[in-house]
Amino acid sequence: MAADGPSAGLTPRDAARLEHLRDPAVRDLAWLLFSPDLLRAQPPAGMLAEPFESADEAAATLDWLVAEDARPDALHQHIAAAHVTRLGRYAECLLAWSLQHGPAARLVAANVALRRNGLTLGECDFLVQTQTSRRLHWELAVKCYLHAGESRAQLADYVGPNLQDRFDVKLRRLLDHQLPLSARAEFASLGHPGPWDAQMLIKGWLFYRDGGTPAEPAEIDPNHARGWWTTRADWPAFAAARGAAWAVLPRLQWLSRRRRSGDASAAGLFDIPALSAQLAQHIGPTMVAAFAADDKNGGWRETSRGFVVPDAWPALALAFARE
Repeated sequence: MAADGPSAGLTPRDAARLEHLRDPAVRDLAWLLFSPDLLRAQPPAGMLAEPFESADEAAATLDWLVAEDARPDALHQHIAAAHVTRLGRYAECLLAWSLQHGPAARLVAANVALRRNGLTLGECDFLVQTQTSRRLHWELAVKCYLHAGESRAQLADYVGPNLQDRFDVKLRRLLDHQLPLSARAEFASLGHPGPWDAQMLIKGWLFYRDGGTPAEPAEIDPNHARGWWTTRADWPAFAAARGAAWAVLPRLQWLSRRRRSGDASAAGLFDIPALSAQLAQHIGPTMVAAFAADDKNGGWRETSRGFVVPDAWPALALAFARE
């Protein structure tokens, strides 16, 4: 899965096995488990979740994913029953399936709400128990942020495409509110006695203007999955250097790199002028991806992804980053 793919430690053969997964949901699950984190650990409160306690667990999970890829119907039914429309909920659905059916950590409870005097104080995403009986509280987030700054190396410069979210605000809420929930006195009354070690599982993509490489803040893992963003005015020339076959990626296709089958028309691919016409109908930022023919495996494979934003967006994003 290339730069958005397996964590360090997998052999080239294992990485190739992940890349050869065909089912989109199974590929997304593999991406969720094996892709690099967006953040480094932020001790003492912001420790990173490790989906596997050992190389053997990682290898067993890979074998399990290959088996899931051959028979994905049960996973598809699990996703359909959840009626997911949000990317975060889709990721939760995938992780829950792994914790319920995979060979590594096991699910104790999910979406555990903490209340006091009838008011909801927060919700713990996952309580899990590892094969060595460690009891962990995992907070999961999948984020796509665009770097809106110029030369500053600050987390505030990473903003959501719709300018309703900012990476520094998200991290602060994780550290100050979400991760401490399982240590609160009220949590002991919910029937999940601890102590629980709170950890964060923060996955996603960071996007840089025209594919540049600005200085990055210390909080960010340098191995994170990365893409680009550009304006609508600049996109046709920018796209011409990256491929001839393009598609809009709906929100639930924002995790792993995509594969498409059939000829270009059946695969939903367009040339640059045709996709430019589509983008002209969009109001806000749109994620798009370039595809190349996969001569080895057939069909098409994604080679590049990014956001095409309205021409006024960069100034608005920079102002939002500086608020």
